[in-house]
Amino acid sequence: MTTNKPLILVSNDDGIDSPGIYALAEAMKELGDVVVAAPDRQQSAVGHSLTVAQPLRITKFKRKKMKGNAINGTPADCVKLAISSILKRKPDLVISGINHGQNTSVNILYSGTVSAATEGMLLGIPSIAISLASYNLKDDCTIAAGYAKLIAKKLLSNPLPIGTLLNVNVPALSNDTIKGLKITHHSNSSWEDFYEKRIDPFGRDYYWFSGKYIINDDTIDADDVAINEGYVSITPIHFDFTNYDELTHIKDIFDI
Repeated sequence: MTTNKPLILVSNDDGIDSPGIYALAEAMKELGDVVVAAPDRQQSAVGHSLTVAQPLRITKFKRKKMKGNAINGTPADCVKLAISSILKRKPDLVISGINHGQNTSVNILYSGTVSAATEGMLLGIPSIAISLASYNLKDDCTIAAGYAKLIAKKLLSNPLPIGTLLNVNVPALSNDTIKGLKITHHSNSSWEDFYEKRIDPFGRDYYWFSGKYIINDDTIDADDVAINEGYVSITPIHFDFTNYDELTHIKDIFDI
């Protein structure tokens, strides 16, 4: 690897054999030296979990022009392990994706894609999570990869404040149909969750998670709305869960 190019760490939660990470890694090669470290299997919706009760193993992976490190852990594991034990220096950028399925609103709490980027952010590295707003694995990731390259290039020359990452969601539309970029906030969307009761071949009950996603916003600056209107949504994220508006109220309750 040349040392004068940016070093870019690519990860995801769909697994190292997903079409999304291949498209992303290829796009990032135009901006710098790329190292891929990703789960060896599907890890969607694992959030920011870490593996603490079993060993992590790295297996070399090759697919066409992409070489990478397949890890038997979560997306956050992959980023932490890559930075501490695989890379010879701290990367200039961590980028996670391209996820199949949008990661907007409340979904970021569950998203392994966002969590991989969050781990990079927590380690003081400019980080991006990028998703394609389609769950169809056959949908082409090329357009989303193009936007990933555009946004990553901007970020490499204009670093974010420490403690902030970019969450990017690309509508599953043709390039000439996408209206452009939109800086957004998280929408007030929610899930109506339920579990479908099914019966396995041995007559035993089991349950399959499902749900209905409800968008409660109507402003174009909300991520879900922007995507539905044909824009690429870019949302800056930081993780401070304190409800500052309630500090005085809680102090009063406890007479502090």
